[in-house]
Amino acid sequence: MLQDKDMVNDYLAGINASLTGYAGFINESNNPELRQTLIQLRNQDEARQRTLYNYALNKGYYKPAEPAQPEVVQQIKSELSSNQ
Repeated sequence: MLQDKDMVNDYLAGINASLTGYAGFINESNNPELRQTLIQLRNQDEARQRTLYNYALNKGYYKPAEPAQPEVVQQIKSELSSNQ
C-alpha cells in the first residue's frame, strides 16, 4: 500500500509533468480561446502544485536545495542581461 509521502510525491511529479506540457501547447496554440483555456488550466495546476509543495515541505517529504549564494545569483543575472 502506498504511503502518504509516496502519493504526494507521485501527484507532484504528475503536476510538474503537466505544467511542462502546457508550455508547449500554449506556445503552439493558434486559437485565442483555446490558448486562454490552456493558460487558465496551467494557472490552476501551478496553484495546486504550490499547495502540494507546501504540504510536502511541512511534512518533511521534500527538502529543497540550499539557496544560491548572492554572488552566484548576481553572476547569472549579469549573464542573462548581457544575452538580451
